[in-house]
Amino acid sequence: MTDDLAAERRQLRTVLRDRRRALPPAIRIAAAEQLAARLLMLPFAPVQGYVAGYWAMDGEIALHAWQLKLPPGCVYCLPVLGDDECLRFAPWRPGDPLVSNRFGIPEPDLAPASLLEASQLAMAVMPLVGFDRCGQRLGMGGGWYDRTFAFRHRAPAPPFLVGAAFDVQHVEALDQAAWDVAVDAVCTESSFIDCRNCP
Repeated sequence: MTDDLAAERRQLRTVLRDRRRALPPAIRIAAAEQLAARLLMLPFAPVQGYVAGYWAMDGEIALHAWQLKLPPGCVYCLPVLGDDECLRFAPWRPGDPLVSNRFGIPEPDLAPASLLEASQLAMAVMPLVGFDRCGQRLGMGGGWYDRTFAFRHRAPAPPFLVGAAFDVQHVEALDQAAWDVAVDAVCTESSFIDCRNCP
């Protein structure tokens, strides 16, 4: 990535994070409910297996409404930071113990041997800073999701990847870096974008 592109991405992150933080609480609560409905109606929404979400921070759209409405056969998981700079996933229900990771984000307090690999998931929902209509996404810049799901570059493989965001985080187009992993779909409070057949 060129220095100019890196600087553009940093500037865009600031703008988009400010946008989502500025949304009032009532809008956020309603958006979480609307997002849950869209996630449950995805054409590939699993009815069983492990599904990963995230703990909403920094103004991210919340997933609690979706978690509570998942089919009985689905097990909700949260990401856990690995020493290899990749994510693992841990089943979690409200009330289960949490610890703060190095970024201050709560994650399940489980031994590494109890964690799931990304390939064991049926679907993963990831937070977005920005997105375009083809599923290119802008994250926080740490590359955690790109490294974790890099195996998807080699061939289409489970899990389905879904980005979650507010409408205000949409941008016309994002430049793609070689290591960026695109999502299969993006869900917001008002739309579902199927990115699988985007040119």
